[in-house]
Amino acid sequence: MKKEFEWNFAYDILDGMIDWVRVVSIEGEVIYVNKTLSKDMGKNILGSKCYSLLCKDKHCINCISQKTMKTGESHTKIENVKEKTYSVKSSPIHDKNGDIYAAVEVFRDITKQKILENKLTKKNIDMQRDIDFARVLQHKILPEKGKHDFVDIDYIYEPSKLLSGDIFDIFNIGERYMGVYICDVVGHGVTASMLTMFIRQTMRAIKDKYHSPAKTLKLLHEEFIRLNLDDDKYFTIFYGIFDKSNYTLSCANAGHNCAPILIKNNKVSLIEMTGFPIMNLYRDIQYREQIIKIKENDSLIFYTDGVIEAKNDIGEYMGIDRFLDMVKSNINKDLLLAIQRDMQRLNYDNKHDDIAILKINML
Repeated sequence: MKKEFEWNFAYDILDGMIDWVRVVSIEGEVIYVNKTLSKDMGKNILGSKCYSLLCKDKHCINCISQKTMKTGESHTKIENVKEKTYSVKSSPIHDKNGDIYAAVEVFRDITKQKILENKLTKKNIDMQRDIDFARVLQHKILPEKGKHDFVDIDYIYEPSKLLSGDIFDIFNIGERYMGVYICDVVGHGVTASMLTMFIRQTMRAIKDKYHSPAKTLKLLHEEFIRLNLDDDKYFTIFYGIFDKSNYTLSCANAGHNCAPILIKNNKVSLIEMTGFPIMNLYRDIQYREQIIKIKENDSLIFYTDGVIEAKNDIGEYMGIDRFLDMVKSNINKDLLLAIQRDMQRLNYDNKHDDIAILKINML
């Protein structure tokens, strides 16, 4: 009586399942189906070949039940049956001697999940395509390497992700002046890259209003305030204006904590200035200016904190002192290429922040 109860109880469990359940013999014949499978198929499939359910006329190339009965291990695959998608799991059935004589297959309908998965995949592909385009665009709007009027520029630009929060630019302001800046937006990725677009377009729009970097940064700050963004969105920028008539550089700093490097007569020094970042927390900001005499063959190096915060394989930061040493030891070489090689040789890497280095040589 107990054995009969256990037998009926087991069948009740199988018949109560919403999944399809069937048992396939070693010969590949269906020797049991639960009520759900029988009802959905609308016909008696007992005694039929296992592959007939899949609307095939021979065994599947990847027959998991045959594999299960040979290996004694469970196997899973995806099958399409009548425009629906199922996850099929096959497990071995042993007799009282421990020999495998059949396999039980459970078909779980995953059609909705598959549809959702395909939609998400398509959205991810579309999003990745948009990001790839934005990345190409972000590189294309950088100034061209080489000669710009009376200066020659070179740079390294390596986003930590596909899109960067670092940007720099150089442009003429009338016939007498030339502007140059480097900027670091907080964060990385799409949000930061969108802000770099705002900065570039705004700087290009307001560059002719003043020949004063301090006044220009104040105006840039006012334009940013008008965006009314959250307080956690901000950026730092160092801006300089070359005066071609007297070879001077007027500069101002809005919170950029990477002091530009001046190379004069093969000697290296820092242009150290302070100033508030461009952000909503500060409203009526005034920026200070500093004027530096420059001459032919002088060089300036602008960079972002991704450089000095790069770590080697034992966790040591590059730091400003090591970076200055790297610059000093490579002054008479192809400087940026030498710096890049030294960073690779010494295993200085920064996968978590963008890296930008802009070198300007006075012609």
